[in-house]
Amino acid sequence: MKLRANELWIYDGRHVVARHPRLTRRYTFHDILDHYLEILLVKPGAFAGASAPAQARAEGRFTKTHEAFWAAAKRKCGEREGTRLLIEVLLLHRQLPAHAVIAGMATVVRIGSIRTDLVAIEARKAIEDTDESDLHTPDEAADDDEAATDGHEPAESAGEGAKVISLHTRRLPADARPALPDMSKYDRLLLPVKNTTSTRKGTSA
Repeated sequence: MKLRANELWIYDGRHVVARHPRLTRRYTFHDILDHYLEILLVKPGAFAGASAPAQARAEGRFTKTHEAFWAAAKRKCGEREGTRLLIEVLLLHRQLPAHAVIAGMATVVRIGSIRTDLVAIEARKAIEDTDESDLHTPDEAADDDEAATDGHEPAESAGEGAKVISLHTRRLPADARPALPDMSKYDRLLLPVKNTTSTRKGTSA
């Protein structure tokens, strides 16, 4: 551990695994909700009364969108299963940006289909839309519009609200899963074993 002026850093080897604000009053504590998700996934009934969600709510990490998703999940699946769905969504924060997960939850709540996989899909769509919006600057977008309308009818005339998106600009986010280990060293174990036994000439069985 390293005690800094305003924070306490906790290391695992050379990597910082937790950062807590330095508390000045005795008998006070600071919890990070992410550290308890595996435990709460097994015991979802303890989520509502745990100190970690209350801490996250006070710090603004547990937003109104999280609350809305949790309430909708409990209405559809019951208290226990609805809380488990919420915890599964909270685990998505480890792989996807917070703004994307929140956007995914908002979409899922709006359409009324409370599923973790749909939250992940909508979150990746939000990342993709953000990447596409960053591909062109406002000046480039204006040039593209001028070139598109120079001597031609606007693209919207082909159909109301029509929009052409080139396929090469639709990029998926990088896969956060670790790469598979190199298994080439085990290939020799799959080779057929040659019969090394031999019989002596003239020896009877």
